[in-house]
Amino acid sequence: MTEASEKKDVQKLQRVIVDSLEDVKAQDIQAFNTEHLSALFERVIIACGTSNRQTKALAASVRDEVRDAGFGKPRMEGEENGEWIIVDCGSVVVHIMQTSIRQYYHLEEIWGDKPVRLKLGADKPKAVVKKEPEPEPPKKAAKKTSAKTAAKKSAPTDHRIARTTRKTPASSNSPKAKTVAKPAVKPTVKKVTVNKPAAKKSPRKPAKA
Repeated sequence: MTEASEKKDVQKLQRVIVDSLEDVKAQDIQAFNTEHLSALFERVIIACGTSNRQTKALAASVRDEVRDAGFGKPRMEGEENGEWIIVDCGSVVVHIMQTSIRQYYHLEEIWGDKPVRLKLGADKPKAVVKKEPEPEPPKKAAKKTSAKTAAKKSAPTDHRIARTTRKTPASSNSPKAKTVAKPAVKPTVKKVTVNKPAAKKSPRKPAKA
């Protein structure tokens, strides 16, 4: 097997391990190149779990995914305790630790001379989903205004015309305002003449002798 094919196998195994750790929500995943430090393995991968239960689940995920990818069954140490589990995958050794244990032993000082850049979930290119354009709402037909309607709108209304054409009343001081008082017409009363009966003449008395 040539060096190029060996490197490809190491990179493929590294990718399988990192993906299996991400599937179980591992924290602070880091990989380091250890070719110049040890002849037994070429990569060291360190990851954190928040509890014994999660570290065990992470180790089981790495073991199953590596085996299913055709790299053989890895060896595991520390699975009973769960604070620090080592998964030996041959050319890649995985240290799954709780945060406090990792901070205490600080394996980065031993193996962290040459960090390897990883493409984690946030760095992976996301598939572009083409969205179908939404149908545009039907446009309302613009109302066509004819010349007549435009003229009607621009022309003043009837009450405006009445106001502008109405003559202002003449003042009382102007000669036209003076009116000649016409004599009041008295109603004619017909006089009814009543014929009085003639007075009866008394008989003349004879003169005395």
